[in-house]
Amino acid sequence: MVDIAQVTAAPSPGLLTPDNCAVLFVDHQPQMFFGTGSGDRTAIINSTLGLAKAAKAFGVPVVLSTVAAESFSGPIMPQLADVFPGQKIIDRTSMNAWEDEAFVEAVKATGREKLVIAGLWTEVCVVLPVLSAIAQGYEVYVVADASGGVTPQAHEHAVQRMVQGGAVPVTWVQVLLELQRDWARTETYEAVTNVVKENGGVYGLGLVYAQTMTGAHAAG
Repeated sequence: MVDIAQVTAAPSPGLLTPDNCAVLFVDHQPQMFFGTGSGDRTAIINSTLGLAKAAKAFGVPVVLSTVAAESFSGPIMPQLADVFPGQKIIDRTSMNAWEDEAFVEAVKATGREKLVIAGLWTEVCVVLPVLSAIAQGYEVYVVADASGGVTPQAHEHAVQRMVQGGAVPVTWVQVLLELQRDWARTETYEAVTNVVKENGGVYGLGLVYAQTMTGAHAAG
């Protein structure tokens, strides 16, 4: 039951904030994209970049990882690397990133207990570290539209498995706006609206239109 006397205008402690989460990008590489068939691959790339820019806008720590980059899967997508110039990319042999010591140490170094994860493929390189991290006490959020599986069924079943294991499915725009949460936060307002305009599709175009037309009307 609700105790009305205790109700206040305060956010849930369960919400993502710039100070309580880290974002992990797992295996956004050419060969992995070639095998992705769960959705439009260009849309997945766009969502991945939107998520990356969201993390950068709020100074959220990020871990970048690849699997067999030199022998099979190719380099991390350059657009993603460009968002975080100079950041170390952890290459692995293991499909489960949580079995790679360097990866886990990088996650631990963030000091965050909420992990936001996106990657390819959902049914392998996302589900395995997600369940492993949850087993060790982390709270995990899976960015479904910045991830992809071999088939729609593989992606959906993997998401279902992770949800059953305790993960929370989200989208990249949801993460962006949950981090902002108040348009009066002027220090990140411009960065957030720029991300929306660059990667938010029709939402972004709507923002461009609104700002342009409101500005024109306000001017005369």
